[in-house]
Amino acid sequence: MIIDDQVYDVIIIGTGAGGGTLARKLAPTGKKILILERGELIYRESSELTGTEVFKKEQYYAPEPWFDKAGEPFYPQTKYGVGGNTKLWYGVLMRMRERDFEAVPHQDGLSPEWALKYADFEPYYTEAEKLYQVHGRSGEDPTEPHHSEAYPCAEVAHEPFLQPLFDTLSKQGLHPAHLPIGLGDQGRTDSEDTGVTPALKSDNVTLKTSANVLWLHTNPSGTEIKAVQAKIGDQTFLFMGHLVVLACGAINSAALLLRSANEKHPKGIANGSDQVGRNLMKQLLSVVVQVTSTANSGMFPRTIGINDFYGGDDNFHYPMGHIQNSGGIFQDVLFSEAPPILSGLSRFFPNFGLRQLATHSIGWWMQTEDLPNSNNRIYYLNDRMRVEYEPNNVEAHDRLVYKWFDVLKSVESAQPSMFNRGATHPRSDMPMSVVAHQCGTCRFGTDPETSVLDLNCRAHEVDNLYVVDSSFFPSNTSVSPALTVMANALRVGEHLIDRLG
Repeated sequence: MIIDDQVYDVIIIGTGAGGGTLARKLAPTGKKILILERGELIYRESSELTGTEVFKKEQYYAPEPWFDKAGEPFYPQTKYGVGGNTKLWYGVLMRMRERDFEAVPHQDGLSPEWALKYADFEPYYTEAEKLYQVHGRSGEDPTEPHHSEAYPCAEVAHEPFLQPLFDTLSKQGLHPAHLPIGLGDQGRTDSEDTGVTPALKSDNVTLKTSANVLWLHTNPSGTEIKAVQAKIGDQTFLFMGHLVVLACGAINSAALLLRSANEKHPKGIANGSDQVGRNLMKQLLSVVVQVTSTANSGMFPRTIGINDFYGGDDNFHYPMGHIQNSGGIFQDVLFSEAPPILSGLSRFFPNFGLRQLATHSIGWWMQTEDLPNSNNRIYYLNDRMRVEYEPNNVEAHDRLVYKWFDVLKSVESAQPSMFNRGATHPRSDMPMSVVAHQCGTCRFGTDPETSVLDLNCRAHEVDNLYVVDSSFFPSNTSVSPALTVMANALRVGEHLIDRLG
């Protein structure tokens, strides 16, 4: 039996960086808002948790399998819950660089131009940084774009044992910078504590958890979404809404549109352009481990970022990417952003136990932009969601990694008391199951033939349907998409407030 629920002014599906931020923005309007979240509340694990059992946890994976190009199942490293994957991150909130909004040549092709520019997002970056209490320092990173206001909070200090490393990098002609980090009284800010929880203080906002949205139903002409069908426990509900906003993540938002195909939208809702689910991007990500002579807690935060090779170098005139310290290995694995790198390190360091490796190492996280490819896509086959993704821009990423190997060797020569000279630097690349930084499956633009959404992130073909997660990106970057998703949700929120009257 399907239960008809009451009618809402706005239905938001998903509570991550986009959905949670939008809920906070719309709550003061007094309009009747429903938030649907597939998962439950997520509680951070105690920072006291230690031991090798940390590395064996699989609670940060989706409960259902996805399928790769060969039809083989895998469990994606993503978590359903209030706050989405912002509950499992380090809170590094970087702005896209001004050049990222332009057409940028890469070795493997062109990163396409955005129809909106950095100046269009800048006020909303500033608003998002205030909302998420970003701690940072301007003036260190030569690639950093213009800020109309200073960071709202002072930068997070480096751990004492990291400060000499930061200084050595500077002396070698690089420009290490303090990473901008969202940080509140209870630790890293996320879209639950910053977005959803404050929104729920308004009587007009309702949150339903464990709500698995199955389909979107349109009116007979296919021009509007009339109902959202969701399963909560053993019951199926129809939620009626005047405006419907998807914020399920780039893969799941596209999947919901494809799954909701009907007579007026035979290829999937809003998919007359055949672009829904295409152009999936998720960056090329690797971790390099540097073993130290001295011990650390294994729990220190990420604070160092390097963008000296963001646009290439003298030997490679194409962008390579962004580097940041990965934080303490225990903490990285605890919050499930890094792969289980320690399990593969024993063959490099047979005299180290896992715990000793965790407390005698510094990880470095490498991020390289991948390019949109229409064949990198998601679709349904025999009621199974398939994710087809072939990495590109691989040489640029390899060059970034090996460039950093050379930098680490120079650092170790300059700091012999901290590092064993000539040490091996194991590299771990992200497998298919790591879908962090996913974007691009419902790109926005001005041409309905080549895009899914207009510049307000409204579907070209469906008047009351919006998407505010990273699906709207026409290109990727080498920085995390999170702050841009938040800024865009605030931008779209202004448009929706005007539309709601």
